[in-house]
Amino acid sequence: MKKLSVLFAAVMMVVSVGMAKAQKIATLDVSAVLNAMPEKKKADAELKTFLDTKQAEIKKRVDAGEAKLKQYTEEAPKKTADENKAREAELTKIREEIGQMQEKAQKDLGAKQDAIFGPIEKKLNDAVEKVAKANGYDYVMDSNSQAFIYKGGIDATAAVKKELGVN
Repeated sequence: MKKLSVLFAAVMMVVSVGMAKAQKIATLDVSAVLNAMPEKKKADAELKTFLDTKQAEIKKRVDAGEAKLKQYTEEAPKKTADENKAREAELTKIREEIGQMQEKAQKDLGAKQDAIFGPIEKKLNDAVEKVAKANGYDYVMDSNSQAFIYKGGIDATAAVKKELGVN
């Protein structure tokens, strides 16, 4: 039993010495790098145009629905109960269509974001990996992360920007 305790202690010492090896950790201001990339600026503009187009389509449908609602509300006293019921059903259908348009717009926006930002993210990650390997960093962490308690390590932001050719 004593030999087992001594062996365990020896293993723990070896493990702790290995873990105590100094690790190079760098921080990176991911937002600053992304905002400096021309591809990101172009993607943001393209996404805004896409979103504006979708919003305009939805607004057009909402405005048409509101106009019908106003018309039907004004004419309701002069119409029969069956006509008013049919008009209510039509307005309900319009509301459902608008909801479906909004859902589809959200899905389309998500897909568009993935398609546009995928290559940008890959380019950034490739540059970070290249800089990390070149400088011997074991870890590169986002300096904007809330998980940081203390940031005193090396800042890799300038090196990554240089690798990407942006300021």
